[in-house]
Amino acid sequence: MVEHGAPTRAMDDVDAVTRAVLTASRLLVAVSARSLGEAEERVTLPQLRMLVVLSTRGATKLVALAELLQVAPSTAMRMVDRLITAGLAHRQANPGNRRETLLQLTDEGRRTVEEVTARRRAEISAIVERLAPEQRASLIEALTAFNEAGGEPPVDTSEETHPLG
Repeated sequence: MVEHGAPTRAMDDVDAVTRAVLTASRLLVAVSARSLGEAEERVTLPQLRMLVVLSTRGATKLVALAELLQVAPSTAMRMVDRLITAGLAHRQANPGNRRETLLQLTDEGRRTVEEVTARRRAEISAIVERLAPEQRASLIEALTAFNEAGGEPPVDTSEETHPLG
């Protein structure tokens, strides 16, 4: 016999998980915003995203950067111009094709990413430390599955400090 409550329960589970993820995302956005700290006067959260992409990818063409950030090339160009003015990024000619320009972090841009990431990591670590060990294990499993379902590649843990945190 088919149980009539099963489809409703499945939808309730989806709604409950969705609410929990939305709450967690609100917390993570707040942590990210607070992690900007001193850099907040020089860089916005969207600009920090661009710095992180440049940090992880290295020298990148504007079109590729816009695609990675899912913004229009003109928006990416305005962001780049602001980062260049702030001394956090610079343009250079592509050695493989002199007609192309590559965007890259300056040393100050790299330091900014490292400092913001360190503050974000510390705050997230403090939150995670409040969880019981079995809750931590469950969270790793759940977030790994969530990231895979969303198509987000895993963070490369071979590096001691990763630019994404």
